Amino acid sequence: METENFISSLADDTPPSAISVYLQALWYDGKGNWEKAHTIIQDIDDGKAAWIHAYLHRKEGDNGNARYWYSRAGKAFPSVPLQQEWEMIVGALI
Repeated sequence: METENFISSLADDTPPSAISVYLQALWYDGKGNWEKAHTIIQDIDDGKAAWIHAYLHRKEGDNGNARYWYSRAGKAFPSVPLQQEWEMIVGALI
């Protein structure tokens, strides 16, 4: 799947089939469903999930918690806008 196709799929009612759990979380966040995205990602214990988890807490405005998750992901706290970070994560995971 291409990044553009993933973004276009946000117009659909359900996420594309056969995408990773990471992209499912980002898809729900892209649809405005932060809670569903967080529920999907919160119990996965790896660097990719930590990056998404960090982004979600940054979006929520909980920068202290976000910093913890960025550290777990091995990432610096970003200075880019949230939408740009979302697109960066999607691009990295597609």
